[in-house]
Amino acid sequence: MQASTRERVRCLMFDRPQRRNAIGSQTVQDLERELDAAERDATIGAIILSGSPPAFCAGSDLKELGSLSIQGMCEHELKTARVARLIAGMSKPVIAAVEGYALGGGFILAASCDVVVTAGNARWHLPEVPNGWLPPWGLQTLLARVGPVRARLLTFGADPIDGHEALRLGVADYVAAAGAVDDVATSLANRLATLPSPAVRSTKRFFEPYVSLDGERLDRVATEHFAANCSHASAQATLEKFKVRK
Repeated sequence: MQASTRERVRCLMFDRPQRRNAIGSQTVQDLERELDAAERDATIGAIILSGSPPAFCAGSDLKELGSLSIQGMCEHELKTARVARLIAGMSKPVIAAVEGYALGGGFILAASCDVVVTAGNARWHLPEVPNGWLPPWGLQTLLARVGPVRARLLTFGADPIDGHEALRLGVADYVAAAGAVDDVATSLANRLATLPSPAVRSTKRFFEPYVSLDGERLDRVATEHFAANCSHASAQATLEKFKVRK
């Protein structure tokens, strides 16, 4: 993960272009470490999370998870879930800057940020149900953003959406032209970073329960469903491609 600072904004970029910035165990550790460092740094007022081209994040690294048992996969996903939940509890705003595509866990991770800036032509999709399983974490975040009916439709994953539709549904908060997302996210981050930090912190603390209400329990429920789904033929057909051991 690349990390840099622009004035009072900390910029974190997934840097695994060869894996489309997929989330592996090292990625989770790096993200947690960098978020914690930014939270503790009094000179930082806002954080931008982005991905190196061609994507924001393609979701879980199935090549890595394919070497794990189903239980091992669940443990990895719960660790990722915990890091994603940290964002709502931080005192500083975190902005997702989405270019290319946000798939699966990448979709949910972006939606877990306080503000989402997306390219109009970005591709958003939750492919888990078509693959044979429920997304194992982060559905509370999606519920908070779009409500249960739209969250259910998006979770079915029948059709991908673009950035404009993500904005209309409430998955994203700002839309920008392709190639201009970083500029829009940076401008917004600079404005947020100059706000009085006690008031920003209080705003995040006040809204945290509404964004992440019962999130840890629901992540565990979703992961239990995920594990059960993985025993069925449709999921096994997908998992077999990655040689997941039972």
